[in-house]
Amino acid sequence: MPSPTSEKRPLLPAIESPRDLDGLSLADLERLAGEMRDTLCNLVEARSAHFASNLGVVELCLALHTTFDFLHDRLIWDTGHQIYPHKLITGRYDEFPSIRTKGGLMGYPNPEESPYDLFVTGHAGASVSTAAGLASGDAALRDHERRWSVAVIGDGAFPSGVVYEALNNIKRDGKRLLVILNDNKMSICPRVGGVADYLDRLRMNPAYSGLKEEVARVLSKVPLLGDPAERMLAQLKEAAKAGLHGGMFFEDLGMRYLGPIDGHNIKLLRKYLKMVKAGEGPVLLHVVTEKGHGFQPAADDPVTFHAPPVIQRDGADRGRVVSMKKSGGRTYTHVASDAVHDAMSANLRVTVMTAAMCQGNKLERVRDDFPGRFFDTGICEAHTVAFAAGQAKVGMRPIVDIYSTFLQRSFDHIFQEVALQNLPVTFLLDRGGLSGPDGPTHHGVFDLGYLRVFPNMVVMAPGDSADLPAMLRFALEHDSPCAIRYPKAAAIEVPGDRTPIELGRAEVLRDGPDGAILSGGAMLVDCLAAADRLKADEGLELTVVNARFVKPLDADTILPILDRSPWVVTVEEAALAGGFGSAVLEAAADAGLRCPPIRRLGIPDHYVEHGDRDELLADLGIDAAGIAKACRELAGCRAANKAG
Repeated sequence: MPSPTSEKRPLLPAIESPRDLDGLSLADLERLAGEMRDTLCNLVEARSAHFASNLGVVELCLALHTTFDFLHDRLIWDTGHQIYPHKLITGRYDEFPSIRTKGGLMGYPNPEESPYDLFVTGHAGASVSTAAGLASGDAALRDHERRWSVAVIGDGAFPSGVVYEALNNIKRDGKRLLVILNDNKMSICPRVGGVADYLDRLRMNPAYSGLKEEVARVLSKVPLLGDPAERMLAQLKEAAKAGLHGGMFFEDLGMRYLGPIDGHNIKLLRKYLKMVKAGEGPVLLHVVTEKGHGFQPAADDPVTFHAPPVIQRDGADRGRVVSMKKSGGRTYTHVASDAVHDAMSANLRVTVMTAAMCQGNKLERVRDDFPGRFFDTGICEAHTVAFAAGQAKVGMRPIVDIYSTFLQRSFDHIFQEVALQNLPVTFLLDRGGLSGPDGPTHHGVFDLGYLRVFPNMVVMAPGDSADLPAMLRFALEHDSPCAIRYPKAAAIEVPGDRTPIELGRAEVLRDGPDGAILSGGAMLVDCLAAADRLKADEGLELTVVNARFVKPLDADTILPILDRSPWVVTVEEAALAGGFGSAVLEAAADAGLRCPPIRRLGIPDHYVEHGDRDELLADLGIDAAGIAKACRELAGCRAANKAG
């Protein structure tokens, strides 16, 4: 028990592992929760970070770590961006200010940081499957150790198809499996769909809620296990659930359903978790939380405070925000959103759909102005693509606006329902490239490789912000599937006269004899800057090409440049394996060219850490300085060979 003197001392700095929580009273844990929230507030006064979701799971995190030993038991945080409270009490408090900075803590679970993190999780929905796999493996290898596997999944992620694939299989090896449904009525934006409505009915039914509260009140006064009164109450509760809801969906799948309970009541959470641990699973515990809990501005506006820009709190009233740093200037995302709005204004057949990323894709104005043709499908990317295929089949012109990293989740439907049918679905791949502080779970670097393999698919990468709206107009008039990928970056327009967008046509912006830079995307500005630097410093006159189309590649333009240039550098903000540079080499090989030295610059064959995008580009040698360096090396090698 802490002494009266120690009670005045902050608790959080002394928590080096969850075992340090064992001696804390309920009052201490509640005070610790306040300190954790204040630490989260301090973080967003320094940099943008995931915020409201973390505020909402503080008590749940403490209850879990004071009930289970997750060096023995297993814990998976679905999606992972609500991992901050977990990091604060698992030995990372001192490093916490470094989170989401290059070389610092990752903003998602990371096994390299701590044995308490089992998977690097950044995408939604897989936690139930992986936790079921952990439970199954433990049952096979070490059943006598009675290890529990726990998955914490939000109601926004719960509609994901893979969740129901897991629930369909969960009964077999789930006797020590707990799924915690963290229900805060939100994804990043407010959740949508029938599952959301179902959870609302579970949570809001007055008769069931009243019964639940009465059961909880009475249970608090009876022994935890084995008492006839508890068995009677449990049976009464089950009968009430069946009567009110026609048979619980989860229980029909073989899971025990508990809840809903208050996710901010540490005492109640611990009671239910101990109850689960003393019995057998699989169990679904429905926990109701408030996104942004404990910081009123975030609770009032959880969308803005999901990952807000830097805030400043009132010096006297720390619960009040006095200013919020304005985000940077216009980005490619803004350009894409405006182009979508223009397309929908011009053509009543154009629709747009996004998978729970309305805010991230800046589609609020589109949603408000065209509610009948805007579709937020929730975190259901596979459904989104197949749904778009259906619309296209009957004459609509759907736009699927999804982050590059999330579109991966619908790979088979891009193949089967779209490309194989040659349907005119347009894919806008936001965050095509490095996503900065979100790190390897969110870098959208694999899209060129997984899209250009499909027959019928047109793959475009705008060289600058002027290309993007023109490419969207082209795609909506083209009668086959098209993909347009663009980065999470400031929108920059290359000055000067530009050629129109035509299928499979590149654009030559500079024409020089001393070497060539072929740009596959928005690194064009850096390619031009490198060419300018080399002209000023070395007097080199370089050819610079804005490829525009990764597929079909403009062989008529690019192959003659390969044939006549002393050396060539290809540049892309994408994985080199299967990317733009690979497409250039394939075209040259197919044409039987004897190529000059070619250097491909892009993302190498390893996962790139988190950090500021400019820092990462510099590390990878694909900023202006790195491109110039590669060109110098090739030019120097050629000069040395000539001299030799």
